[in-house]
Amino acid sequence: MKLNQQLQRVEISAFELDNEVVFNYFNRLPADERDEKLIRAIYIGVLALMEDRISSFLAKTTNELGTELESLKMIFDMKKELFYKTTVKGMMAEEDIADFLNEYFSKKKIKDIAQLTGNEAGNLPKNKTGDIICLLDGKPDLRIAIECKFDKSMKLGDIAGKDVFTRKSDTAWSQLIESDANRGSKISIIVFDISLVDNSILKVIETVGYISGVGLIAIVDSQKGDYNNLAIAYLLARDIALNAKTVELDKDVLMMLITRMIKDINEITKIKSLVQSNIDNNKAILAQLEKSILLMEFNQQYFSKFLQDGTLTKSDLLDFYMGEDVKEKYKMIEKVINSI
Repeated sequence: MKLNQQLQRVEISAFELDNEVVFNYFNRLPADERDEKLIRAIYIGVLALMEDRISSFLAKTTNELGTELESLKMIFDMKKELFYKTTVKGMMAEEDIADFLNEYFSKKKIKDIAQLTGNEAGNLPKNKTGDIICLLDGKPDLRIAIECKFDKSMKLGDIAGKDVFTRKSDTAWSQLIESDANRGSKISIIVFDISLVDNSILKVIETVGYISGVGLIAIVDSQKGDYNNLAIAYLLARDIALNAKTVELDKDVLMMLITRMIKDINEITKIKSLVQSNIDNNKAILAQLEKSILLMEFNQQYFSKFLQDGTLTKSDLLDFYMGEDVKEKYKMIEKVINSI
C-alpha cells in the first residue's frame, strides 16, 4: 500500500486476506456489489480505529486474549461503537435486517427475497422511503415494504392526535403509509431498535404491533442480534399480503354512508354560516358603540367650550355641525374592527 500525496489517494497494487469472517461476508454478495462493499468496509473500519475506546481496547487485549476471542470482541465492540454514529447506524441496520430476513427465508424454506432499495427512488418523486422490499415468492407485484428507523426522535403519530397545522415531521404512522405508496407494497413494516425508540411508541407497542389499515411495527434488539419480533411481524404481514382480497362494495350501503356524511358536512357548513353571521353582527354592534363613544367625546368638547365662553363662534358651529373630526377618528377605528 502507498499514499499518493498529490491526488490524496490510497493505492494498493495487490491485496489478499485470509480471514473466515471477511470471506463469508463477501461470499454471500453478488460479484457486482463486492467492490462497493469493500470500499465501505474500509471506510467503516477507519472510523472505528479513529475512536479512542476502540484503539485502547485493541492495545489492552493484544497480548492477553487468544486470536479468536480478540477478533470476536473487536467485531462486537466496533459494531456497538459504530451503531450510535448517526452517519453509519442507518446503513448498518438496513443491511443487517436484509441479511437476517434472507437467512430466515432460507431456513424456513420461504421463497421470498429481501432487497435493499439503497438510493433508488420509488413511485413518489425523489422519495426513498421503504429501505427494504421483500418480494413474496419472488413476485415483483406482490411485495412488503420495510422501513428501518433507528431514531429516538420519531413519535408514533396516531392520527387521532394529528395536528395538520403543525410543522411537518415524520412519524411511525406517516412512514408506514409513505412506504406503501412509494414502494407499491401490499403492507409495510417499520422497525425500531429497543435502545433507539421513543417512549410514545414503547407505551403502545413493546414487541410487535399492528395498526389497522396502516401497517406493522416491530421492536428489535440489534446489539444482541435479536430480530425475533421482526420475524413475527413479517409472517403476519405476509399472511395479510397473500390473503388480502378486493372487496365487492354494497352500493346501497355505500350510498347511505355517503348521504349521511354529506348531511353532516352540510350541518357543519350551516354552523359556520351562523358563526360568521354572529361575527358580522358583533362587528356592527362594536362599530355602533365606537361611534357613540366618539360622538359623546365630541359633544362634550363643544359643550365645555360653550360653558366656558358662553357662546360658540360661527366657525365652531360649522365644525360642530359637520363633525369632520369624528369622521377622521372613526376611519382608523373602523379599520381595526374590520380586521377582527
